[in-house]
Amino acid sequence: MLLLKSIILGFSVSAPVGPIGLLCIQRTLTKGQMAGFFTGLGASTANMIYASFAAFGFSVVSSFLLEQQFILRIIGGVFLLYLGVKIFLAKPAERAASLEGNGLIRVYLSTLFLMITNPTTILNFVAMFAGLGFDKTASSPSTAFIFVSGVFLGAIFWWFLLSFSVSIFKNKITPYLKSVNKIAGMLIISLGCLAFLR
Repeated sequence: MLLLKSIILGFSVSAPVGPIGLLCIQRTLTKGQMAGFFTGLGASTANMIYASFAAFGFSVVSSFLLEQQFILRIIGGVFLLYLGVKIFLAKPAERAASLEGNGLIRVYLSTLFLMITNPTTILNFVAMFAGLGFDKTASSPSTAFIFVSGVFLGAIFWWFLLSFSVSIFKNKITPYLKSVNKIAGMLIISLGCLAFLR
């Protein structure tokens, strides 16, 4: 039951389409399903790291990251602006390129970096774990491990589902890829600008 609850939690946390969701969709359309999935894998890894901080009570690390959240938010905002401009100016290829090897690693690391610059995610997980009846002071490490594993599995399932669904309709969307790039780019730029206003 604990595993199922945390899987649902991981899925729910990932499902709202924000900058990472837009990146996943755009990369699936332009670079293939694996690129979209590895985008989500990077986000899932970051969620797992922050869920671990919340579940295992790494208060020193959590406190440090939260104290530095302004700087991290600015870094994340700059990176979002960079990605948004890059996508906005991108010229669609005639055929979607298929990434592999180092290309997929770069996709993974870029998303991991982007997610790591949002340490308030730790607070979200603390609140969510409390809502599920998880008490890190009274629970065993094995219970914490189940929660963290479930969050990761739920997130992975969502990103697979999203990248797979987009890839199915890729042929219908590809003729409009230039417009997709413009819209996705502008939305990501807007989200990057918001990072400076919060």
